[in-house]
Amino acid sequence: MVLIDRPEIANYSLPEITNRVILGNALEVLKKLPAEAVDTVFLDPPYFLQLPKKELRRWKVNTVVAGVDDDWDKFGSFAEYDEFIYRILTEIKRVMKPQATIWVIATYHSIFRIGKIMQDLGYWILNDVIWAKTNPMPNWLGVRFTNATETLIWAVKDRSAKKYTFNKKVAKEFGIGKVAANIWVLPICNGTERVKDGKGKKLHSTQKPVELLRRIILTSTREGDVVLDPMAGVGTTGYVAQALKRNFIMIEINPKYVEGIKRRFQQPWQLTLPSGQNLINQT
Repeated sequence: MVLIDRPEIANYSLPEITNRVILGNALEVLKKLPAEAVDTVFLDPPYFLQLPKKELRRWKVNTVVAGVDDDWDKFGSFAEYDEFIYRILTEIKRVMKPQATIWVIATYHSIFRIGKIMQDLGYWILNDVIWAKTNPMPNWLGVRFTNATETLIWAVKDRSAKKYTFNKKVAKEFGIGKVAANIWVLPICNGTERVKDGKGKKLHSTQKPVELLRRIILTSTREGDVVLDPMAGVGTTGYVAQALKRNFIMIEINPKYVEGIKRRFQQPWQLTLPSGQNLINQT
């Protein structure tokens, strides 16, 4: 299922990349994808958290907090970060079908910058969706509110886009109340859902929960659609898309994450809701 991108490859046809993971740099690989090829995009870019270079320890137990200290989240300046996001969103827009939608997720550190760039590029924002976490990491320093939310921007490629997919009936089941509200309450990824490395530690520091992608895919796609994730991490998007009878294209630059994706797809579907019902069988 893994396709290794090479400089001599100029273009990819849709059949050769459908339901594949492309090991390569998203900025380069996206240029090789056919135009107007995908129905939905899920973009989980670096958040540029700008974390302080100090060790954080939990109250009482005094254990070290494993934060996000990955090189892929480090940028020299806001200008450098903005340019990176601008280039990614420019390439994504080209590969979206006229009626396609895009979901972009981030925290307060960068979501406002991303939203501005999207609007500058002509994207038309349909909604923001607030993910309220039931088990957020506390603010261990005790100097500000615990950041218990992430924001998703849901948009079309331009204001003239018509007939994009929105499954209203399904959306009503997810938001608070009974009106398909734009607030989703669910836990962060943890426990057996986490993809682990050879030492039993989490492989990816910001792995998104299956339930989050299930909601995105069920509300904004139809069976047989093509879902693109250009920064796939450990492959939650493709994992859920396949289970929901959608097609996927994933791009990931880190070989360790790609190996995690391969192991993940070799395992049978095991995740269940608290009620004991199979997660994927629920709509």
